[in-house]
Amino acid sequence: MESTSSSNIALLRERRLPRFLKALFSSPAGMVGALIMLTVVLVAILAPQLSPYDADKLAMRSRLKPPSFQALNPGEAPHFFGTDSMGRDLFSRVLFGARISLLLGLTASLLGAVFGVTLGMLSGYYGGRVDSIVSWLINVQMAFPFTLLAIFIIAIFGGGFVKLITVLAWATWVNYARIMRGQVIAIKDSDYVHAAYAMGARPTRVMFLHILPNAVSPLTVVATFTFASVILQEAALSFLGLGVDIRIPTWGSMISDGRSYLQTAWWIATLPGIALLITALGANLVGDWLRDYFDPRLSVQ
Repeated sequence: MESTSSSNIALLRERRLPRFLKALFSSPAGMVGALIMLTVVLVAILAPQLSPYDADKLAMRSRLKPPSFQALNPGEAPHFFGTDSMGRDLFSRVLFGARISLLLGLTASLLGAVFGVTLGMLSGYYGGRVDSIVSWLINVQMAFPFTLLAIFIIAIFGGGFVKLITVLAWATWVNYARIMRGQVIAIKDSDYVHAAYAMGARPTRVMFLHILPNAVSPLTVVATFTFASVILQEAALSFLGLGVDIRIPTWGSMISDGRSYLQTAWWIATLPGIALLITALGANLVGDWLRDYFDPRLSVQ
């Protein structure tokens, strides 16, 4: 009997991936979002190979060159996206900017998830004073606008890549904590949790091996929306001059550099902005599809 049950569980796990892919292929919005994110990831990985120029090379004689598709004589405009105010190839900088956006988005989302899931799990599991403290932290966090809080933190501790990731992670943990807290409250009285207690499982084992795996679905949805939010927040901070080092190409800093040339060189701010918009759109489309896929009230599966 036990071997039959184990084989059935293994069979269900083997069928989970094909069912997931079938549901994805049947959703136009989900497919578009997945293709966008896959393209952005490949562009970030292959940026050195795809980049026609050195992204940091200054060429003042070539400054403010229009994109090749706008030039009257395309043969005289070898820069596909044009050049910025320092003569740097904008297409190369947009390619390398994808790396920074993905790295910041993934790292900040992961750190925020670790911190938020841990606090949310402790809050929902133990309740009482622990729940009151965590709920108070969540309310305090949500009371401050993110941009104001980021300016305050960076003004005190200074800027930099690591500090920017820390600020972005601090802005995202609340989303995970709220979802995890609600999931723990709904799950901790389930029969399989009581069965784990009866078998002598400790609270730590119950939380991480029995409760957490059953809360992965909503957390995955939160992670996709959080990723989209993080890359937009990074762009906003870079636009305000609070992002990473100015020598590192980011979409936000490119938009900031181009705001003074919107009437004469529209491409400097517009093209990185379009790249940022498409990436955020792709992440949100994937998040919308995952939300529908994991919703038991819908028939996506």
